[in-house]
Amino acid sequence: MTFRLQHQRYRLPFRGTVRTAHGPWSEREGFLVRVEAEGGGVGFGEAAPVPGFGRETVALDFAVLAALGDTLDDVTLAQVPSECGAVRQALAAALADARGEKPALRHAALGVAALLPAGRAVLAEIGPKAEIGYRVFKWKVGVGEVAEELPLLDDVCAALPAGARLRLDANGAWDRRQAERWLERCAGRPVEFVEQPVAADARGAVDVLLGLAADYPVPLALDESLVGEGDVAAWLDRGWPGVFVLKPALMGETRAVLASLARAKAAVVFSSALETLVGARTALQAAFSWSGEPRALGFGVWPLFADPRFNGPAAAPFIRREDVERINPAQLWNALL
Repeated sequence: MTFRLQHQRYRLPFRGTVRTAHGPWSEREGFLVRVEAEGGGVGFGEAAPVPGFGRETVALDFAVLAALGDTLDDVTLAQVPSECGAVRQALAAALADARGEKPALRHAALGVAALLPAGRAVLAEIGPKAEIGYRVFKWKVGVGEVAEELPLLDDVCAALPAGARLRLDANGAWDRRQAERWLERCAGRPVEFVEQPVAADARGAVDVLLGLAADYPVPLALDESLVGEGDVAAWLDRGWPGVFVLKPALMGETRAVLASLARAKAAVVFSSALETLVGARTALQAAFSWSGEPRALGFGVWPLFADPRFNGPAAAPFIRREDVERINPAQLWNALL
C-alpha cells in the first residue's frame, strides 16, 4: 500500500539554554512527518537529529524527505540511507501508526531520572527533587574542569536520599586518564553507571571504552556511541558488558533494534533526544513495550520548549501509561500549519 507523505520543518527555542560537554544549545530543529492511507489511516512521526551524534543533520534530512516526494511505502522506506536514522525512525513510526500497529504497553508506570545541572548548581537541586519522589538522579559532568567537578562528587552523594542512585553523564568529555580518575572515585559510592566517559569519535575509543569497562567495577553506559541501529549491532557483537542508553528517535528501525537487545538480555535505559511531543510518543511507546528489566527513564526533560504545546509529559518521578496513550500528535501537526 502506498501512503500520502507530508512533512513540516520546525525550529523551536528552548525555555533556557541547554548546556552539555558539546556546548550551549538554544533551539531544536527537525521535522514532523504525516502519512495517510487511501482508506483514512493516519500516522505521525518526528525526525530530529541531534548535533554531535553521527553525520545526520537537519539539512541532510530535508534533502532525503524532499527526494521522497509525496508518497511513501515500504520499498521507498528501505531506500532511506542508513545514516539518516532519525528519518527512518520517523517514517517507520508513522507507517505503523497509520496501519494501526500499536505496540503493547507492558508497564503501568515507569520511573524517571531527575536531570541535575552541571557544576555547583547541582547541590541546590537534589533536595527539592528528592522531596517530590525522585530516587534516580542524573548529573551532567564534563562541562567544567575535572579538578573543579570531581571534588563535588562526595557532596552530591551525601545530598542524595537513602537508597538513591546517581548516574554521571560525561557526554564524551574526558580522555582516558580523566575517566580513570572519575571511575576510581566512584568506587564504593551510589553510582548506577557512568555514561559515555570518552568521545565516541576519539582515537581508539572502542578499545578505551572496553578497557575501562573491564578495569573498573562501576558500570559504564554508551550514549553518543549509539548513533543508529548499526552501532547497537556492532556493540552487541563486541560483547559490551555495560548499559545501552537508547534514544529511540535516532535508531532507525526501532523494532529490530529492540528485538536484538532483548535477545542479548542487554541492560537498556531509554532516553529522550529532546524531541517534541510527537517524537516523545514514539520513544515512550518503545520504553513501555520493552520486555527487559525496566530502568528509570531519561525523560525528565520537560518543560523544555518556550512554547509549551510542544512538550512531552511534564517532568515527574514517574510517567504513567495513560500519559503516553493520551498524546495526540495531530494537535502538534496542526499547530505548525
